[in-house]
Amino acid sequence: MPPTSPPLPHHDDQPRAHLLGLVGAIEAWDDLEHIHLTTATQWISSGAPLYRLRKPDVPAMHLVSYFVVLDDIRGQLLLVAHRKAGLWLPAGGHVEPGEGPWTTVVRECHEELGIQAQASPITGELPLFLTVTQTRGQGTHTDVSLWYLLNADAETITSYDEDEFDAIRWLTPEQVLEESHELLDPHMHRFTHKLRRAEARRHSR
Repeated sequence: MPPTSPPLPHHDDQPRAHLLGLVGAIEAWDDLEHIHLTTATQWISSGAPLYRLRKPDVPAMHLVSYFVVLDDIRGQLLLVAHRKAGLWLPAGGHVEPGEGPWTTVVRECHEELGIQAQASPITGELPLFLTVTQTRGQGTHTDVSLWYLLNADAETITSYDEDEFDAIRWLTPEQVLEESHELLDPHMHRFTHKLRRAEARRHSR
């Protein structure tokens, strides 16, 4: 008989099933993403708590929604200088209890950038990428991050959450790949490569 996953708790089986569907639909970019997808699937299925309950590290592993904003006309991505992380990252935030990851994107996009989230035609309201990352600094914990892709005109983003970010920058994918790994989210280069492939597939149809 094939192995079966652990039974899901009745009180949250629907959001877990939704998350498993999101994760299962992501096509791994490389061996590392395959490992991360397997890790995330096992974590969600295990019945472990999914959401951050107390800042910064309770529970020690919790769910995050990133969103990479793309200006299709300019061919540029938005990165933010995150104060606590000390790195250039996509915008985003922790998924709240009872909140779907896309709902988190909509909420955080409004709070952090002051715009309405518009899903990219490349992905729709589905994540393109998944990472499992141990954070740096005090309160070290593990973020399971779903990476979404949004579309926006760069000129519409005229402000940002200065409590969270020191600055914002628009970069082409080539410029992102020229940046040092040490200045960026550790998976930003990998995401950028995967995005370029997704864009190429879209244009070849």
